[in-house]
Amino acid sequence: MLQRIQSIYLLIASLALFALFLFPLVHNVYFNGRPVTVMATGIYEDVNGKQAHTQFFTTETAITAIVAILPIALVFLYKNRKQQIYLGYLTMVIVIAYSFWLSRVVKIIMGDATINTQNGGIGLLLSSISLVFILLAIKAIQRDEKLVKSADRLR
Repeated sequence: MLQRIQSIYLLIASLALFALFLFPLVHNVYFNGRPVTVMATGIYEDVNGKQAHTQFFTTETAITAIVAILPIALVFLYKNRKQQIYLGYLTMVIVIAYSFWLSRVVKIIMGDATINTQNGGIGLLLSSISLVFILLAIKAIQRDEKLVKSADRLR
């Protein structure tokens, strides 16, 4: 059923991943003497007092979109709850791998620049938020599966 709580959890998880397009991963890091902001779409530098998109991340943008669509796709597998649970766990692994990959990309780009809590953006937390909501959705799907099995036993 599409109106179950796990659908809301999966929608929130997907929205958190789509928010990576809006919020920076790292901001105000001084790289080559200029403040730099790194987002999932590319690098923004301060040029003449304005933020300019100086380097585009085509691969990172495409993979972010694909990873963000995965939780929404899980919503439509409601007829096969076992498969939905399995793919939910697989989506969690993919999001963890994506987060690690994205952090490595940022670290490679920044090189010697130090990244600390003052210049870390909200984008670093969004994948963790989506993981929590995917896990909540899996638990809700498991409760539904248990409820259906108990109803089948009563028949």
